[in-house]
Amino acid sequence: MEFEKWDEILTPYDHAVEELKVKFKNIRKEFLAKGEYCPIEFVTGRTKKIASIISKSKRLGIEDIEDEMEDIAGIRIMCKFVEDIYTVVELIQNRCDMSIVYAKDYIKNFKDSGYRSYHVIIKYPINTIAGSKEILCEIQIRTLAMNFWATIEHSLKYKYEHYIPEELAVRLRRASDAAFLLDQEMSEIREDIMKAQVMCQVKSVTVRDVLSKIQELYNLGETHKALVYQRRLDKIDNEQDIEEILHLQSEIDNLLEFYNNNNKVR
Repeated sequence: MEFEKWDEILTPYDHAVEELKVKFKNIRKEFLAKGEYCPIEFVTGRTKKIASIISKSKRLGIEDIEDEMEDIAGIRIMCKFVEDIYTVVELIQNRCDMSIVYAKDYIKNFKDSGYRSYHVIIKYPINTIAGSKEILCEIQIRTLAMNFWATIEHSLKYKYEHYIPEELAVRLRRASDAAFLLDQEMSEIREDIMKAQVMCQVKSVTVRDVLSKIQELYNLGETHKALVYQRRLDKIDNEQDIEEILHLQSEIDNLLEFYNNNNKVR
């Protein structure tokens, strides 16, 4: 095929890659502008090279590349954690500017090689000076660890012309398992950190409430009791025991309720 013909075929794919990169980068910007956690770490994209298209067509017996080859346009979205991948999938599902043809979860159903990733094949409308058309595009969503493994495996496939020696393939599978264990460990660490942050916020709010109630005791003239509670709070606060702080809060609540009931009787 002449270069001019290839250029005509691939131009819409080039446009699609650039547009999609901008759109997913803008999603990241929106999250960050709101001060919220963003499931997207970074986005890359590429249009498949002519030599790769020809090679894949011959290998798979593809005759019509525009209808049968799904990854001429490719977007890769990198995430920190495995759970972020599924959040990104939901974001794609909720968009109205692209339609999902099908998806493949190679995380829950990883390949024998050890390959893990989430693939979404979409139809994306593109407009050029030649008119409008819908093209197929593959979106790969994976963690940084998955991407590191996949990049190495991809380079080895080309080195060995898609037939990696069995001994090396076994080592790659072990490396894939190790990378996934790293992802799982990091997810658990993240969860522990989030729990600790929540506990810290609860403690901060509770301490402020206890201090406010101790001040109420001072206002009622119960200086001695207020000082006793203040000393207990200082000791508990240093030990960072939220249950003890909640118990102290309950004690002061009961005491203040007693004083309020007595005042009503009078």
